[in-house]
Amino acid sequence: MFIYMQVHNASIISHLGVVSTGNYGLLQRSTWVEAAGTWNLYWYAPKDQCDAVSPCGPNGVCDTNNLPVCSCLRGFTPKTPAAWALRDGRDGCVRSTPLDCRNGTDGFARVRHAKVPDTERAVVDMSLATLDQCRAACLRNCSCTAYASANVSAGGRGIGDGTGCVMWTTGLTDLRVYPDFGQDLYVRLAAADLELASKSRRARTIIAVGASVSALVFLLAVAGLLVWSRRKRLGSTAGSSKWSRSSRSTGRRYEGSSHDDDLELPIFDLGTIAAATDGFSINNKLGEGGFGPVYKGKLEDGMEIAVKTLSKTSAQGLDEFKNEVLLIAKLQHRNLVRLLGFSISGQERMLVYEYMANKSLDYFLFEKANVVLDWQVRYRIIEGITRGLLYLHQDSRYRIIHRDLKAANVLLDKEMTPKISDFGMARIFGNEETEINTRKVVGTYGYMSPEYAMDGIFSVKSDVFSYGVLLLEIVSGRRNRGVYSYSSNQSLLGHAWSLWNEEKSIELADERMDGSFNSDEVLKRIRVGLLCVQENPDDRPLMSQVLLMLASPDAASLPTPKQPGFAARRVLMETDTSSTKDCSIFDSATITMLEGR
Repeated sequence: MFIYMQVHNASIISHLGVVSTGNYGLLQRSTWVEAAGTWNLYWYAPKDQCDAVSPCGPNGVCDTNNLPVCSCLRGFTPKTPAAWALRDGRDGCVRSTPLDCRNGTDGFARVRHAKVPDTERAVVDMSLATLDQCRAACLRNCSCTAYASANVSAGGRGIGDGTGCVMWTTGLTDLRVYPDFGQDLYVRLAAADLELASKSRRARTIIAVGASVSALVFLLAVAGLLVWSRRKRLGSTAGSSKWSRSSRSTGRRYEGSSHDDDLELPIFDLGTIAAATDGFSINNKLGEGGFGPVYKGKLEDGMEIAVKTLSKTSAQGLDEFKNEVLLIAKLQHRNLVRLLGFSISGQERMLVYEYMANKSLDYFLFEKANVVLDWQVRYRIIEGITRGLLYLHQDSRYRIIHRDLKAANVLLDKEMTPKISDFGMARIFGNEETEINTRKVVGTYGYMSPEYAMDGIFSVKSDVFSYGVLLLEIVSGRRNRGVYSYSSNQSLLGHAWSLWNEEKSIELADERMDGSFNSDEVLKRIRVGLLCVQENPDDRPLMSQVLLMLASPDAASLPTPKQPGFAARRVLMETDTSSTKDCSIFDSATITMLEGR
C-alpha cells in the first residue's frame, strides 16, 4: 500500500509516532515550535478506552458514559462472565437465544448513535435504495447478523434514494456508541429476545406517560408561584443581576462558545439560606473551605444543601467566587460536585451545593481513625477521580485546569461516589494553549507540581502531578505533607520512590487494610502514581493515558517511572514528644503566594 502526502505549509514541521503505554500503543502527532525549541503535542489516539480496537469483543458495545464501559448488545450475554466481572470484556458476548432463520421469526433491534462494527467481512450492496430493502435482504441471508445504511452522511437513517446497504455476516466487533451522533445499526435477534424488549418498552412508555401528565399538572400549579418568586428575587438582588450580566459580557470566549451561552442558575435570597442553615448555626458548620466556613442546610422542600460562604478575611476574593460560579455552572459529570445556585446580598456571597453526606476524602484517609476504607472503596474512588479529571481536561465544553486537586477537595456522597469540588482556582485553557505562566501561584503545598510551585508554570500536567500525589495518598492512607524516613527527611513521594527502587512497593499499602487487597491492583496504582509525579512534566502521562494504564491487566508492562519531584527535602520537625504519629504532619490549607514585580 502506498500513502501519498502533500505538505500544504512547508514551514510546519510535524512527526507521527507510536508511544508504548504498557499493553497499548498511543499514536501521537507533534509539531515543532521554533520559538520554544520543543515539540508540542498536537493530536493523539486513542483518546479513551473505547478508541482502542474492539475493547469489548464480538457483540459487545463500548460506551464511555457508562461504568463499566463495556456491555453486551441486547439479546447477548458475556461469553466469559468471570472475565467481565473483572472488567475484561475482550472475549465479547454470545447470543442468549439462537436465531431461527428457517421459520422467518427473526427481527431487528436498533442501536442508536453507533460507530458501526468492523467491516472487514461485511457485504456492501449499493443497489438497495431503502432500509426496508436492506432489512429484507438481511432476513433472506441466514448468515446476516446486522445491517446499516451505507449513507453515513444521513446518520444511517436511509434518507433519499441510492442509500445502499451494509450487511454483517459474523460477530459484530469494534462497536461503540456516542452520546449524540453516529449511525443507526440494526442487530438481528431471535423473536424471544425481541418480545422481551417490546414488553420493556411498553412498560417504560406507560411510566413515561404517567410521569409526564403528573409533571404537567405540577408545573401548571406552580407556574404562577415561580413567576412571583422570580420577580421578588430580581427586585432584591439587583446587584447580583448586574454582576451576572457584567461577568457574561466581559468573559473570555473560546471555540465552541457563543454569545447566547448564558448562565442559568437559581439566585437564592439571604433569608432562604439563613432559614435553611438555622441562622448559620455552629451546629450546622461542616468545616472551613477555601473561601470560608461551609454550613449544612435544609430547604423547605427537604433538600439538603451545603452552603459555602465567602469570608471577608479570606485570601480568595470576589474574582475566585465569580470564577467558581461561571465555571462549575457549565460542567455536568457524575464525578464533579453539582452547584445548585448562589447568593449575593451586599457583602455576603455564598455558593449553594448539593450536600455530600460523607464529607471529604481526607476525613476518611487521615482523620477518622476508627473507620478504614477497604480496597474496593478506594478502587472506585480512584476510578471516579480519574474520570472526573479526564472530563475537565478533555471531555467538557472547555479545557479546564483545576489547580487545587487534593484529598480535601474530593467530596463523597452517601454511596461513597467521589466528586471533585472547589473550582475557585480553576482556569480555562484555549484550544491552542499548552501551558500558562503566572505571577500568582495558588494551590496547596504537597500537591503542587515543581514547575508550578517554583516558576508559576501550569498546564494539564500540573493537575496530573496533583492526581499522582492523591493516588499515592489513597493507596497508603498517609499525607504527602509529612516525613516518613527520618534518616533522609523523605516525604511520601520520596518514601514511595525508595520502596520502588528496593522492589518493596507493596509496603506502601495502608497497613490498616490488613492485606485484604489485590496486590497486583495496588502495585499498578502505585506505579501509575509514580508516573504522574515525575519531575519533568513531559514525562507525565495525560489523563487519557492514565485511564488506559489503570485498565491494563498487566502492571509490569507499564512504563518505568523516573524520580518524582520533591522526592526528598529538608523540613521542620515537630517537637512535641508526646505525639504518637508515625510522621510529622503539616497543614494542607490552600495558599496564595504573591510575587512582586
